[in-house]
Amino acid sequence: MGKQNGSCWWCVKAVKWLPVIFILTIVAWSYYAYVVQLCYYTIDNYVQKAFYLLFFHILILMFLWSYWQTVYTNLMPVPDKFKIPDVEMEKLQQAETEETQRQILERFAQDLPVTNRTIKGAMRFCEKCQLIKPDRAHHCSVCGTCVLKMDHHCPWVNNCVGFHNYKFFMLFLAYGLLYCMFITATSLQYFIQFWKGELDGMGRFHLLFLFFVALMFAVSLTSLFFYHCYLVVRNRSTLEAFRAPMFRTGKDKDGFSLGKYNNFQEVFGDNPRLWFLPIFSSLGNGVVYPVRSQHQGTPNTYDSMGSTQNRVP
Repeated sequence: MGKQNGSCWWCVKAVKWLPVIFILTIVAWSYYAYVVQLCYYTIDNYVQKAFYLLFFHILILMFLWSYWQTVYTNLMPVPDKFKIPDVEMEKLQQAETEETQRQILERFAQDLPVTNRTIKGAMRFCEKCQLIKPDRAHHCSVCGTCVLKMDHHCPWVNNCVGFHNYKFFMLFLAYGLLYCMFITATSLQYFIQFWKGELDGMGRFHLLFLFFVALMFAVSLTSLFFYHCYLVVRNRSTLEAFRAPMFRTGKDKDGFSLGKYNNFQEVFGDNPRLWFLPIFSSLGNGVVYPVRSQHQGTPNTYDSMGSTQNRVP
């Protein structure tokens, strides 16, 4: 029985990697089609060939680097101070009324830097992880843990997108879009030559599919990338866009918004030299976030981007 459960676990784990393998396979094929079939066999102009190859390799390098960071960045756990001790958990489980449970959680969390609440105004508590949820954290059923500033679980990266890899995810979308647009633009004339019957050999079919695949991915990535750009400048996660965060004063979809530039800095950091590199530079610690002034009802909140780094021990 144990062996069967172990086999099933490995099967499920392997299936989750199929979307990642699919993307890497498409990228590997596009590399062959572009570098070998287009640049080596089709293009005769050496200056044009060198120009295409230079920018192609820059884009694919940045794309793969960003993708790697998005996939393999480990999700940092919620700090231990948010976890309910066994004694308090026992009291919580034995509580006969919802109001008693609420009081136990409020008493435990009185010194925690938490501003978000449930719709009923209670502390956000995760029964599976047995902890008070930090602001903007949510439990991911796929990963089986609470994720700091969870945006969504993405099967295409086999990972949750949250505080620690959201910048990488944005760059993955950006460089993926540029990569597809570059291939589409530079292969267009050869796609036209194909339909005119001016290209010979089996390689022309690679160029045909290269153009169509790049165009298809460019169209799909455009909407996704610009939607997340909108979320960044509004300082919202995908989950918060669908359900506004609740504070003591009520719902506020812009509760974490500090202005477009500050919102951008919260994700990409305050060092412009690192903005376009898949190197972690986001401000803050993933646990405490600046909030708008009307929600600063406790000493645990703060309002300056400069204080986001290492505020919570």
